[in-house]
Amino acid sequence: MALRHYLFFVCSILTITLSAQSSRLDTSDYWRITTPSSISWDIHAETRLPHRENIEMAGQKVAAIVYYEVDENRQLTITRDVIFPQLRTYNRSDEPEWKKYRAYFRRSMDHQIAPQISCDTQTVVPGPLDSVKIHGQLTFYHAPVEDVKITRMLYPSMEDRFIVEQWIIENTGPQIKALRIANCQLSDQEYGYKGRYSFEVYSDAQTTVNLLPGSVYTFPVYYGATLDGESRKEFDMEAAFQQRRAFLQQIQDKLVFESPDPVLNTLFYFSKIRAAESIFESSMGLVHSPGGGNYYVGIWANDQIEYSGPFFPYLGYPNGQTAAYNAYRWFQKHIPEGGGHIPYAFEVDGNFPMEHLDRGDAAMIAYGTAHFLLASGDTEMAREVWPLVEWSLNYCHKQRNKAGAIRSESDEMEGRIPTGTANLATSSLYYGGLKYGARLARALGLTKKAALYESRQKTMAQVIDDYFGSEFFGLETYKYFEENQHLRHWICLPLSMGITKRKVGTLTALFDKLWTENGILVELNPEEHNPTFWDRATLYALQGAMKVGATDRAYDKLRAFSQKRLLGDHVPYVVEAYPENDMKHLSAESALYCRIITEGLLGMEPLGFHEMQLTPSLPATWDRMALNNVMLFGQATDIHLIRVAERLQLEIRQAGQLVFQDTLQPGSTVNVKLKP
Repeated sequence: MALRHYLFFVCSILTITLSAQSSRLDTSDYWRITTPSSISWDIHAETRLPHRENIEMAGQKVAAIVYYEVDENRQLTITRDVIFPQLRTYNRSDEPEWKKYRAYFRRSMDHQIAPQISCDTQTVVPGPLDSVKIHGQLTFYHAPVEDVKITRMLYPSMEDRFIVEQWIIENTGPQIKALRIANCQLSDQEYGYKGRYSFEVYSDAQTTVNLLPGSVYTFPVYYGATLDGESRKEFDMEAAFQQRRAFLQQIQDKLVFESPDPVLNTLFYFSKIRAAESIFESSMGLVHSPGGGNYYVGIWANDQIEYSGPFFPYLGYPNGQTAAYNAYRWFQKHIPEGGGHIPYAFEVDGNFPMEHLDRGDAAMIAYGTAHFLLASGDTEMAREVWPLVEWSLNYCHKQRNKAGAIRSESDEMEGRIPTGTANLATSSLYYGGLKYGARLARALGLTKKAALYESRQKTMAQVIDDYFGSEFFGLETYKYFEENQHLRHWICLPLSMGITKRKVGTLTALFDKLWTENGILVELNPEEHNPTFWDRATLYALQGAMKVGATDRAYDKLRAFSQKRLLGDHVPYVVEAYPENDMKHLSAESALYCRIITEGLLGMEPLGFHEMQLTPSLPATWDRMALNNVMLFGQATDIHLIRVAERLQLEIRQAGQLVFQDTLQPGSTVNVKLKP
């Protein structure tokens, strides 16, 4: 290990240790960082019981939301909502028609179904909870009862249709423990579109175990499903455990963010997990889906095309790259003939195109698709999918109103709140689509098309300022739509697209007016009794603020927000929204969290298939940061940023070789050409 890398590592470990110690003093925290890849909740020291929590985890054929509650006596209750996304069920006769979009075979199982463990004449139940650990798996540590300590660890199979609850029984006493185990078993059947579904819960422990002092016995409880004549032989704890470990190791080794802030480092790592695990087999091929109990084996123009798709090329996770590519191809396959807007989603294994609303999806598609294709660095794939970018930009151009703003019926909020006939989100995303679309066209040799898009991009920048720009509540910022009377969350999007003209007033509106402990409100409306927030806007705002040079201001907010999401009362991922869907851990939002670092702090933008623009910055309290093993145009790359006096030293290495080095003024932009 080079001396500089060793010193970086040592400093990071010291910072993690100090921060973990200080975080224990913060009474708002429930959790603490125990390693760079795990957090723990010490129940012994907890004074705020009872407390309820939940976390989602997923594999290609299963998802589970694990709800757990610890009462005043430290007793644990677990409910496992296990979802089998590919097994579509029939609607009940008393259900509304829209339920067909959420018709997943699923079961919710509480503590009533569990193996019985007895020793002598007593039934041993798990003791009071000592601690909980999240490390890509969910582990509950119980206090010993009669010298028998029970630990339970939950994780999904990454490839098959089951989750595992692994029971670990340890003899903590001086005498041999003669245990008898009565296995649990439940089978529940239902007919659906693919045949007969069987929900299976069972354990396969040995019926008698003589446990020596200090020794451990482990067995699984399976929660899974079979289809028609399938057997349960694929329910294999060891295989599932190794698959999950291999997945976590792969995610840990790729796109490694190192900074002096352990909260950001750890939440960045957890965000990679959540962004990458929510990938499912489907008739469309592997596809990324949001999750959250409602959104599986489907793709959306915002979540997959705009949010997560442009992230996967940098992560370099093959399944993520494949899932993104499949989503773009599927939307391209459904470009409408003879006009009309494109579907905004394809739900339930792609069987249901959602065509009833134009949310500005063509703008989302243009922006996300062009970014993905450039960042992937694959010319053949770019030529194949180019028609989707071209159609989307042309559709938006045809949707201009008299002032040049882009008309759409709604935005990604889908009518939850008024958006007028032309909103800032659609026009800003169209601007971003033109920027990346022009670069993609030029990389493909379409110079006339590139020039056309560049001209339209300049025009659109002026339209955004003229049509949406406003002195609003004393701030030079934006009205979200012409009749808008309240500050809105999506005024952050021009910043994220690199538009700086109204950044001072917009930053004040976002971080002084709209900001709460849960990030940015959807709307600052004194008549709103239940303030609503959606993390996606907060994530865009933080990314955009850093992108336009407000690094220190954004970092203060990012640090507080990250600490709440990682160590607070609902962890360890960013969420969808509140009060809607009760802050579920939707997957694409985690991709947006990572993009705060890649596109915000480093200011990374692809210019061509082998050329990257960077506008790096560091918070004033940092002296360094690194993003190692980031995939740039398909090549593993290390990016290091070090403060040298008043300047920043940028180093880029590929395969251990230095390919770029320069010392920059903070906020300056460099273009880096990499070898094909």
